[in-house]
Amino acid sequence: MDKTYKLLLVEDDNSLGYLLSEYLGMKDFAVTWAKDASEAILKTKTNVFDLAILDVMLPDMNGFELSQKIKSINPELPFIFLTARSLKIDVLKGFSLGAVDYLKKPIDEEELVVRINALLSRLVSDTEQEVQVSQYEIGDYLLNMDNFELSYQGKPIKLTGKEFDLLALLAKNKNHLCTHKEILTTVWDKNDYFNKKSLNVFISHLRKHLAQDPKLSIVNVSRRGFMLRIEGE
Repeated sequence: MDKTYKLLLVEDDNSLGYLLSEYLGMKDFAVTWAKDASEAILKTKTNVFDLAILDVMLPDMNGFELSQKIKSINPELPFIFLTARSLKIDVLKGFSLGAVDYLKKPIDEEELVVRINALLSRLVSDTEQEVQVSQYEIGDYLLNMDNFELSYQGKPIKLTGKEFDLLALLAKNKNHLCTHKEILTTVWDKNDYFNKKSLNVFISHLRKHLAQDPKLSIVNVSRRGFMLRIEGE
């Protein structure tokens, strides 16, 4: 992980709490362990966390109630429930309260880490998608994401839908490799031989569209993918 994610662990069982906090720490998470709901609420008020892991059965307040207290302090904080209660009604209640996952005890530490990483990756991806870019400057070209138009010095250039989607992906990752798999799954929704053949044709079309600016090139990285290279950037 490039970023050290901060986790709030709320678990009243000393043995399990210690085990999970140590294990998650070994996996490069920054863990704050609270042993009851009151301590968890205090720590939520004084710290910023990326994810909360809440035991349902706590001595002073159940985890369901605690989740709502935490949401009133930080509505954006996602949370996971840990519980020995496996009744379907409890699981459904957990999700209805906004939980992003629900794990049943006994906890498999490796599974917990996999779940946490998957959840954080998804949440980060969702956040990035919310940040919408209205246009990309590509050398002397401008790719307008609002009206789906490429222009050169103010003159529009007609692109097909697939050409636009492909150029947008390359522009978003300019000077960085876009793998065949990434391109095909993003633009064609399927990574297969026939779409890979089509990709080469569309790359050829884009090279012609961008030919008026000598600083631009779409580089074929053998057996890996393509890169939109802009000299001087």
